[in-house]
Amino acid sequence: MCKTSRVAGAVLGVVALVGSLAACGGDSLEQEKDGGGSAAGSGEKGTLVVGAAAFTESKVLAELYAQLLADAGYKTSVTTVKNRELYEPSLENGEIDVVPEYAATVAEFLNAKVNGPKAPEDEPVASSDVAATVAALTKLAEPRGLKVLDAGEAVDQNAFAVSREFAEKNSLKTLSDLGKSKLKVKIAAGDECEIRPFCAPGLKKTYGIEVAGVDPKGVGTPQAKQAVKDGEDQLVLTTTTDATLESFGLVLLEDDKKLQNADNVLPLVNARDAGGKEIAEVLGKLSDVLTTADLTELNRSVDAERAKPEDAARDYLRSKGLLEK
Repeated sequence: MCKTSRVAGAVLGVVALVGSLAACGGDSLEQEKDGGGSAAGSGEKGTLVVGAAAFTESKVLAELYAQLLADAGYKTSVTTVKNRELYEPSLENGEIDVVPEYAATVAEFLNAKVNGPKAPEDEPVASSDVAATVAALTKLAEPRGLKVLDAGEAVDQNAFAVSREFAEKNSLKTLSDLGKSKLKVKIAAGDECEIRPFCAPGLKKTYGIEVAGVDPKGVGTPQAKQAVKDGEDQLVLTTTTDATLESFGLVLLEDDKKLQNADNVLPLVNARDAGGKEIAEVLGKLSDVLTTADLTELNRSVDAERAKPEDAARDYLRSKGLLEK
């Protein structure tokens, strides 16, 4: 569940945010630009290392980037790095050239790095407005030699789900509907949910949802989802790209008042080595077509159907007509 841990870190507080990938495993960055990973491309336009965090979604996104860039004439490789604390400095110093990122999460990560660990809590720069969040991220990234490319529609942020039966019985499609229903709900989530502004307190303040308590089963874990399926809890904290909700009979409630921050997917690149117009254009083709639903299906193909990230990425790019070779 490293993917959900990444988003939970962004949403559930600065301490979790700064260390959100620390438990995901993976290897430290030990390769040079032309070593490690699966190399591809002619190399006519140079060599690029694409970084991936150690969870499924990041690995798939890295493969999508690497294969597009290889098709455009670059020699590419993908290297998996344990956490943001390792790969972000490697991006700054040029050991890594490109990483898939999430606008709000990385903006607050850099906010903490530049302005101190309490800055995301005391003076946050991210919001539900993607343009404002990307602008704040750009302001923090540029002095560090990083370039922020355009964000796409695809977003992986915290979300809340209920059982399909519960939704149908109570005519629920949005979190506003749940608030208006005056139903008391118990949330299956991390124990931080009780105090974090984007979880229980935010649900009450923004939507008027009556929270009866938090069942500390974790963010988007099978145990948390099973508890909602069984009716033990009524609401589960998960993510917008959770590929297993259907198998538990769960459905997302729309965050119609935009409680959550804008964690849209975007490429973050080393400005010196990968800041050129062509790279932005190549990766922009993906950002233009990739949706949250697409990202969910890519996660499903790897996690549920056991496809390799590189194969899932290749099939997707071909289905969208983005690979010429």
